[in-house]
Amino acid sequence: MTTRAGFIALIGEPNAGKSTLLNRMVGAKVSIVTHKVQTTRARIRGVALEGEAQLVFVDTPGLFKPRRRLDRAMVAAAWGGAADADVVVLLIEAHRGVTEGVEKILDGLGDVTKGRKVALAINKIDRVPAERLLALTKDMNDRFAFSETFLISAEKGHGVDTLRGWLAEQLPEGPWLYPEDQIADLPMRMIAAEITREKLTLRLHQELPYQLTVETENWEERQDGSARIDQVIYVMRDGHKGIVLGRKGETVKSVSTAARTELEEFLGRRVHLFLQIKVRPNWLEESERYSEMGLNFKDGNE
Repeated sequence: MTTRAGFIALIGEPNAGKSTLLNRMVGAKVSIVTHKVQTTRARIRGVALEGEAQLVFVDTPGLFKPRRRLDRAMVAAAWGGAADADVVVLLIEAHRGVTEGVEKILDGLGDVTKGRKVALAINKIDRVPAERLLALTKDMNDRFAFSETFLISAEKGHGVDTLRGWLAEQLPEGPWLYPEDQIADLPMRMIAAEITREKLTLRLHQELPYQLTVETENWEERQDGSARIDQVIYVMRDGHKGIVLGRKGETVKSVSTAARTELEEFLGRRVHLFLQIKVRPNWLEESERYSEMGLNFKDGNE
């Protein structure tokens, strides 16, 4: 029996559907999915099995024009994920077509992938007519020599099995990299923090979600089988603390309830979740915060 294993990088613009595709491939929620762009900060790896192959997905942050240190570190992580992978999948949105951002990714793709197989996945195909899809497929393949093109809907699952089957065939022969029952290589502490951050992102608006981070400070396994999880929400200003708290603490309470419910579902047991909000004006400039997110602080330098 020949086994295969390898890394697959999903790259694309923010909000192209990379996290949704990763979660669909793995069959569980390992990457946060929100309506806000640039929510994936760390290179989250999800692990899927396809026949005798183990597919390790690297869900990179969206590629966009960086403005701040955190942005620069995220973009460096995205290109780093592509450079380290065995196979790369470029995901674009059918209804948006070849945007300026997609053109920039295509410009850098050849240098980073260096002869590796690169597949094109056109996502959200239910939003455009067939003739537009054919024209977009031709346009993209005229611009770059993709190994294969897949028309998919990550949200609805269309075409995802075909893509996963093809990816499995491209991976190098070798032993599996992770135990059979493992679906992500992120520590549970980080997944728990990401789940809470997703709930905050969904509840809050404008710039604030990008100016806060969540860390799991303590994780205690209790004798009754439940877990006590203590998390800190770091914000940059006193005013932000009030926004996260909400009127009579309603916002943070609803975030806590939503995060706890999802954690219980994910872990399959009871969870006691305690959230604290702390003001740290310079958290975006602290190397420890980047380490928590799996990013390289130095990559954020100008």
